[in-house]
Amino acid sequence: MDLLEIIHADIGYQQPLITGANASLEAGEVCLLIGNNGTGKSTLIRSILNQIPLLKGEIRLGGNDIRKLDEQKTAALIAVVFSKAELPYNYTTTDLVSLGKYIHYPYYFRLEHTDICEIHSIMEELHLLPYRNLALQQLSDGNLQKAFIARAFVQNSPFIVLDEPTTHLDEENKIMILTLLRKMAKEHGRTILFSSHDWRLAKEFSDKIWYIKDEKLQTGITEDVLLKNPELLHPALFRVNDAFVAPVITAPPTETEMLYSFLQKNFNADLSALAFSYDGQLWHIKKDDKSHVATGFGDFGEAIRKIL
Repeated sequence: MDLLEIIHADIGYQQPLITGANASLEAGEVCLLIGNNGTGKSTLIRSILNQIPLLKGEIRLGGNDIRKLDEQKTAALIAVVFSKAELPYNYTTTDLVSLGKYIHYPYYFRLEHTDICEIHSIMEELHLLPYRNLALQQLSDGNLQKAFIARAFVQNSPFIVLDEPTTHLDEENKIMILTLLRKMAKEHGRTILFSSHDWRLAKEFSDKIWYIKDEKLQTGITEDVLLKNPELLHPALFRVNDAFVAPVITAPPTETEMLYSFLQKNFNADLSALAFSYDGQLWHIKKDDKSHVATGFGDFGEAIRKIL
């Protein structure tokens, strides 16, 4: 049975940001939520949490209509990490992470030994033990983000929702978090939904993508969704120079993206008559019967001026 189901849902405020959404996630799946700013990513997350009422349709969690779940039951089913959160005053890192366990007990209960061991283990995996006794206000943005993620992990809810979990993290820590998310999903059967602007990296860790585009929620296996949406793969995604018109580029994706970046920064011109190709060592530039070979980007300026 699907852990999460979205059924014919319109999502938004007075006017929908997403219409006719249908989606589902099973236990053990990792899903990446992407879309431009303002398309409704955070609104969708808050609708799943029943913090924003649906305009139409239904969302079911563990077979239950989310509108009929009380706060305790919702907390037992969903652990949440938002990109911005208030800091509990005078809490240490360990105090914050331990809060994930208190949904299972009255607050005045002492944690069991097994709880303490699990908290220690999660903090160790996230490299937080050196900071375990520091006040939260003393943590860097990156370590604070990891502490909130650790709290969600120790909550042991079957569904974890994270809004931009890799914000403020360097690449090494991003990979650490994404690796751990996937591990939690596959080894412990957790369902994980997370949004990210770092989708080029995050896609390597996700089974599915939810892509919000033109008020619709596209869903499917990660690679299928990416291939159906060329704008997610084409370097024009990073277009910042309206006066620039790209040439034809025949090269591997990384070299294509780097060339596009270099050209649009340095040429306010229509280069569509040019063709660039890369053979693994050299760049070949052609226009009609003219051609030039370049060893690197530093040679392009003179070469393009000669050919044009």
